[in-house]
Amino acid sequence: MAVAARKAGRAGAGAANKTTPSKGSKSGATPNSPQFEKSQDLSAYNDMLLIRRFEEKSGQMYGMGLIGGFCHLYIGQEAVVVGMQMATTDGDQVITGYRDHGHMLACGMDAKGVMAELTGRRGGLSKGKGGSMHMFSKEKHFYGGHGIVGAQVSLGTGIAFANHYRENGNVCLTYFGDGAANQGQVYESFNMAALWKLPVVYVIENNRYAMGTAVTRASAQTDFSKRGLSFGIPGEQVDGMDVRAVYAAGQRAIEHARTGKGPYILEMQTYRYRGHSMSDPAKYRTKDEVTRMREEYDPIEQVRRRLLESWKLSEDELKAIDSKVREIVNEAAEFATHDPEPDPSELYTDILL
Repeated sequence: MAVAARKAGRAGAGAANKTTPSKGSKSGATPNSPQFEKSQDLSAYNDMLLIRRFEEKSGQMYGMGLIGGFCHLYIGQEAVVVGMQMATTDGDQVITGYRDHGHMLACGMDAKGVMAELTGRRGGLSKGKGGSMHMFSKEKHFYGGHGIVGAQVSLGTGIAFANHYRENGNVCLTYFGDGAANQGQVYESFNMAALWKLPVVYVIENNRYAMGTAVTRASAQTDFSKRGLSFGIPGEQVDGMDVRAVYAAGQRAIEHARTGKGPYILEMQTYRYRGHSMSDPAKYRTKDEVTRMREEYDPIEQVRRRLLESWKLSEDELKAIDSKVREIVNEAAEFATHDPEPDPSELYTDILL
């Protein structure tokens, strides 16, 4: 589905630079949003719905004890990675932190392999040894899933340096959150990326609460798009709840990086509906706030309204899409529940000495 979204995303979309999520009208439009073709809306809807249903199922399986360790869900933030992937070309790389299931699915990684990794099974994408936070796919150019806050920023900068050295024309999308934005290694990376004009787009997923502290309490500068100004890195704030705005901003940023102009920062203003992880009760915000965000800004509902009202799809057609997505997720869960655990000998493979 993600590959289809990228192909559909080649159609042009106008510019958008929203600094805050905007409440959609009945047609799902937000002010200054670029317009999508029907194929783009359908692809985005499919991809975001797959992530949403996958994460809902992951939460259920965690509650049943089938998934252990840490588990960070991406529910609410789907438009960010889907919109960005629509703007990429084959060969571009992705690296992110530990809230990574959505990024894997958007990159085209098999849902069965992702879910089997969550349950620690042999068929997992890291052979059952990585769990929720540590999955990789060289084939899909996905380089993790990293549990150390901010570590992926320096690694993503390194991937971009390799692209620059090899002159291969690829861009590395390096995702991190508002909490990680205050890490020292982030600014060391910014400095090197700007100095060498590396092809990297830094995507800051500002979901407002990091691990549980509001950005206004933890950050002196809450406009994260400005974090690269002292290094000469341009940036912009984007409505991260509108997949069209994300796609348009992604096109601009990736083109900037790919054409030798150096790094670019995109602050995606988004929102997660669940706590930081499955063990977080999220008592630092009100239920009314979460409900309001779901009702007024939900990224999937915005596209759903457009499909119904602008593209005249029927409720039955949308139900069929949802049914197909649920079938994929249920098959993944079934596989991940019954696939054998890794052989103990796997403990000694893939080790660098």
